[in-house]
Amino acid sequence: MIAPALVHAQSGTSNSFTLDQCIKYALENTVDVKNARVDEQIALAKVRETRGIGLPQIDASVGVTQNQKLPRFFGPNTTDSTAFSFFQNIEGANDGDIVAGRNFFQLPSSGNAVLNINQILFNSSYLVGLKAASTYKELARKTTEQTEIEIIESVMKAYYGVLVNDERISLFDNNIARVDSLLRTTRALNQNGFAEEIDVDRIQVTLNNLKSERLKFVNLQNLSLVLLKYRMNYPMEQPLAVSGDLSQLRVNERLFDEYQEGWDYKNRIEYKMLDTERKLLELDVKNKYSYSLPNLSGFANLGYSTQSPDIGGLFKTNTNINDNGFIGPDKWYSYSTFGVTLNIPIFSGLQRTYQVQQSKLALLKVENSFTSLKQSIDLSIQQNTVTYKNSLETLRSQDENMKLAEKVARVTKIKYEQGVGSNIEVIDAESSLREAQVNYYNALFDAIISKIDLDKAFAKIDPTDYVTTTTK
Repeated sequence: MIAPALVHAQSGTSNSFTLDQCIKYALENTVDVKNARVDEQIALAKVRETRGIGLPQIDASVGVTQNQKLPRFFGPNTTDSTAFSFFQNIEGANDGDIVAGRNFFQLPSSGNAVLNINQILFNSSYLVGLKAASTYKELARKTTEQTEIEIIESVMKAYYGVLVNDERISLFDNNIARVDSLLRTTRALNQNGFAEEIDVDRIQVTLNNLKSERLKFVNLQNLSLVLLKYRMNYPMEQPLAVSGDLSQLRVNERLFDEYQEGWDYKNRIEYKMLDTERKLLELDVKNKYSYSLPNLSGFANLGYSTQSPDIGGLFKTNTNINDNGFIGPDKWYSYSTFGVTLNIPIFSGLQRTYQVQQSKLALLKVENSFTSLKQSIDLSIQQNTVTYKNSLETLRSQDENMKLAEKVARVTKIKYEQGVGSNIEVIDAESSLREAQVNYYNALFDAIISKIDLDKAFAKIDPTDYVTTTTK
């Protein structure tokens, strides 16, 4: 009759949620998914940060220095008396402030403004880092996918829990209405002397039990809605209703065979994530090797410098002395340097050797994990397949039992109303029908859950069917 093929209900009103709407809402609002997507943004920023290392690194600095007491430099005196006398004639300078050596003069105050530029020309570790950053971004994206799959699974189970409970409550309403009608009929027969008072009491007890059990399922339904709100991160204080039709679910006897066609371990998100982790470790091994390779970088320094007898002179030109071609005070003079640096690692105390060894061993652990993961996936598929087949068989049996119980209850009531049946037979038939209905919907819910688990085992839950926003 009804079985869990999980055909999504598309009907619904503006005040209720279909399964697709519940899942989409959860994927847009659940904290775990939001954080996973933030992690994707962090990974993307990390990639761009790594790329930035290969761009020119530019910084500037400006500084002024006041030497309260200049250090004394020892060396041969300058042979250029003109230059020395030039500095002696600087206003505010004295012999103690001027240090003279060969072509060297220093004043108490100095200023320097420089622009430093550095550029990587070749660095194998940087190239490996670029690949690793992109792989790290890929791992973050797969982590998001895994989180989305888990959210979809939990929302599906909670949604169908609410839907099944709705059907249970509807059945109890029908049963209560039927027994209440029987109670009114029996009371009329009792008033006319065709039924005993105990017959009325028996039916009243049955009616009371039905109402009590219905109340239990109403409370269970409230709890199921709270669970669904929690899975969706839906506001607890706001009402939530679901829409769907369990009659849309159909049995698919060949589901396992269909899933087996084209099956590959690589379809499972756990396998994809482990494979990405292996790529990262392989790049880590390459990165450790790259530390032993030379790296080349270029640099340029562009700046201005000046000297003055006092701090104030650094910020204005106030001397009228002709410098006669020598470096004069109170003026900023430009300078520039360019070059390249080649760094060649020679010996690191065998540190790099053992770093490579550690990375290779970590990679070996991941390789071993593939065997364990495949075995775990095989076990999951076998367990969920058996559970699914058993749940379908149980559902089929309970469906047949419920139909037979409905028939017995209907015939027994007709016989009783015609005076050829007993009141006890009617009550027993109603009790059997209620039990059969409860068993049927328990079996239906178990079958739905087993189908969802089987879908997950075969990687048939695809978040792209529901995700409307993606991380760029």
